[in-house]
Amino acid sequence: MKKRVIVFVLIVACLRLTSCSQTENSANDWAKRAGAKYDIKDYQGAVIDYTKAISLKPDFADAYHGRGNAKSDLGDYQGAIADHTKAIELKPDYADAYINSGNAKSNLGDYQGAIADFTKAIGLKPDLADAYFNRGNEKSHLQDYQGAIADYTTAMGLEPGKAIQYYNRGSAKSQLKDLQGAIADFTKAIELKPDFTEAYYNRGVEKMMLQDALGAITDFTKAIGLNPDLAVAYINRGQSHLHLDQKDKALADFMRAIELGQRIPQEILDACK
Repeated sequence: MKKRVIVFVLIVACLRLTSCSQTENSANDWAKRAGAKYDIKDYQGAVIDYTKAISLKPDFADAYHGRGNAKSDLGDYQGAIADHTKAIELKPDYADAYINSGNAKSNLGDYQGAIADFTKAIGLKPDLADAYFNRGNEKSHLQDYQGAIADYTTAMGLEPGKAIQYYNRGSAKSQLKDLQGAIADFTKAIELKPDFTEAYYNRGVEKMMLQDALGAITDFTKAIGLNPDLAVAYINRGQSHLHLDQKDKALADFMRAIELGQRIPQEILDACK
């Protein structure tokens, strides 16, 4: 009888182990399916499948993280934060979860909360370029432009060659009236991304501030070539033409801006006569 009891207990134990293994495999399968749906932008489907994975494996940190990302893409930022927070509870060194929690907080306008999350991610992974870049964006939102420049510069050192890093740093320098520094960064952004409309436009604005009307016109013209409906580029190019006493060209630009729905003060139109 003892042998039979022992055998029975062993059989039950094996069945339990097999059952647990099957449950985990099933949870992983649901998570993989969710990831595939996420990749094709079926975010609602991804949420459903991640939820199924979590129901089978309640301590599945990656599934909470994945579901949080899908919720963010659906605009459910509070839900995303809750999921990323749970992922961090289960896996305290989850740097990516801190980053995505910070992104969700940023979308809700909680810039300080976002900075705290990005700072935590940096503490866990000091070579995480995205965390520095995102923290720089939040600092810019809070008008800490020096702090933003420092973070963008660190991100560049960790992951060089990204046009958006130079563009955002140039924008921060512009806010600090470092016009030449801004121009240098916008120029580098354009070298890395030749179709970067906003970089041409903003470089043109900096050149206007430096009284370089010809240079500004060149940049605004390039921006317009990339985006023919960019009304502000017509307005500023028109102002630059006026600075050079090119009244006909200025008027043509102002009229095009009006066609695009912009209002031009009468005194500016009168200056073109």
